[in-house]
Amino acid sequence: MDDKTELKLMLEGYGLTTARILYHMPDHPHLLQTYVWQDYDIAPRFPVLGAFLDFWKQKLDGPLHSIAYTHKRLIAPSEWRSIEGELVLH
Repeated sequence: MDDKTELKLMLEGYGLTTARILYHMPDHPHLLQTYVWQDYDIAPRFPVLGAFLDFWKQKLDGPLHSIAYTHKRLIAPSEWRSIEGELVLH
């Protein structure tokens, strides 16, 4: 995600995505371990989460069991308004 600030990402439609990843421990495949991942991403395609999961599959030893995620846009279009004027009260 380049060098963009969190505010710029939110204004471009990114929201906070949190994923709970269950994976099999490499040395004890019958045991599951939990990993919590959080980053800014765009719903419904989730390219950032998809890239992270691709990295996981290619580089890490623990095979994935399941993924549960939630997504929340922190700034919705109806909440952001541009103000063109100024009102001065005496």
